[in-house]
Formats: sequence, C-alpha cells, structure tokens
Amino acid sequence: MNSSKEKYTQFIKAEAKRLGFMACGISKAGFLEEEAPRLERWLNQNYHGQMDYMEEYFDKRLDPTLLVPDSKSVISLLVNYYPSEFQNPDTYKISKYAYGKDYHNVIKKKVVKILKSIKREIGEVHGRAFVDMAPIMDKAWAAKSGLGWMGKNSNLITQKVGSFYFIAQLVVDLELEYDGPTTDHCGTCTACIDACPTQAIVSPYIVDGSKCISYYTIELKENIPSDVKGKYDDWMFGCDVCQDVCPWNKFSKPHQEPAFKAYPELLYYSKKDWEEITEETFAKVFPNSPLKRAQWEGIKKNINFLK
Repeated sequence: MNSSKEKYTQFIKAEAKRLGFMACGISKAGFLEEEAPRLERWLNQNYHGQMDYMEEYFDKRLDPTLLVPDSKSVISLLVNYYPSEFQNPDTYKISKYAYGKDYHNVIKKKVVKILKSIKREIGEVHGRAFVDMAPIMDKAWAAKSGLGWMGKNSNLITQKVGSFYFIAQLVVDLELEYDGPTTDHCGTCTACIDACPTQAIVSPYIVDGSKCISYYTIELKENIPSDVKGKYDDWMFGCDVCQDVCPWNKFSKPHQEPAFKAYPELLYYSKKDWEEITEETFAKVFPNSPLKRAQWEGIKKNINFLK
C-alpha cells in the first residue's frame, strides 16, 4: 500500500467530516463506461424534455478528465438537507431541498475549503469543485465511490440516512486510495414507482424527466400539459413523493447546516398567502432561495395551474 496515498486519503476524509459533510467517497477518475449507453438511451427517448443542456458536453459529462486536465481522483461528498420543521400541511408544497438558502454557493464554498486544505497539507494540487452546475454525473460518481446505490427512483440511496442530501464532487490531479461501490438494497420494493403521481418512473431505475413534477414546476417554461391537471397534489415547486415513500428515508435525520434552515414564511404561508404574493414581496422574503430558479412568474404559473 502506498503510504502517502493512504495518508492523503485519510486527511481528505477527516477534513470533509470536519467541514460538516455527511460522507466522503473517492473513485479513480476516468470514462464512465456503464453510464455512457444509459445516458445515450435516456436522451434518445427524450426523457430530458426541454432540458437541452443535458444534451450538451456529452463526452465531458461522462469523463471528468476532460473537465480537469490530468485529474486522477473524483472525491464525492454528501450534504444532508433533511429539515427539522415542515410546511403547514394545508398549503402549496415545496420540495424540502428548497426550504433554506440556495445550496449551490453554500456547498461550493465548503468544497473549495477542502481543496485549499489539500494544497496547504500536500502541496501543489490542481482541482475543481462541482455542485450540480456543470456536466458531471454526480449520482453515478457517488455510487461508484460507495456512498450509496442508485434507487429505482434514480436517486442515490444509503441504508443509514436515506436520500435527502445534496451531492458534490471535487476532481483533483492527485492519486488516492479508492472506494468500491456498495450493493443495491431496493429489493422487490416498488413504493416509489407506485406512488409517483405522474407515472414518471417508467420502469425501475428509469425516470422520464419530462413527466416529473419537478420538471413541470421548475424547468418547464411553457404551460404545464393539461393531462396532468389534478394529478399532482398541490406541489408548487419540486416534488418529494418518491423520496417520502422510500422506506430507507425513515432513517433521515435533521441537518445541522444553518444556511438550510427554512425561511419562516415558507413554513407558515397559507395557500391564500402564496396566491396573493407580489413580485416585490417574493424578492424580499425569499432572497437567495432556490425558489428564484422558477422566478415569481413561474411560481404564479404553478399556483394558477393548481387552483
């Protein structure tokens, strides 16, 4: 065993823990051979809908060495976002990941801190942090690194904490000790498939993104198709149904990240409050919120569809 590799790996994992990451796993950087045909089939079926960005950078999406020259390792990191408080049950629903501040900047700062620590401890190491904003297959890398398995709802799931967490990557030109994948523990369970309000999980492990409520309420800029009217149970932004019904999520524990603490208004707003919210109030009450991705106009469109 290469002692420096082992030492560096232990240092990185300890640093990830110190900075509040839920888990850290490491894989050898390279081409994702198994994912390539899957991604191609998924795109050919038009399961990405109007998310045209999914078609871009196909090669880079499958090979981080094209994103970070001479990269050797992909460090995958998990950040818990499961809340301790929940919305008023009689209101328009918002996905739990969007309760607090936008996760992109919050997590990226933490990942960059790990890179700075690596440079201080080890020397001149080049790397790049990725948090859901670049063409990298985050769930595939996290699964390859043993942080969980890809569930039938296509989310990464772990036995200890379920699936309510964000995934980030740090790709570096440093050789490390590598983790192996874990086993699939979905078994014969089909809870997520059975519960999906729009039948977006077309078969185990395959999600038609263009039918997902998260797609309709966040990504789709046009009007929501009339054939799903009445099917999606007051979800205004995102959807957690396939995670809420997953048996492994009974092990979810509340996060300890102050930035993800829910905006108070988000917890107590009634349907009437949401229906009457002005653009000015929306911008003032929800600064730095993931809700801004849909913008005020998108939120109003979603609410009008639900009324």
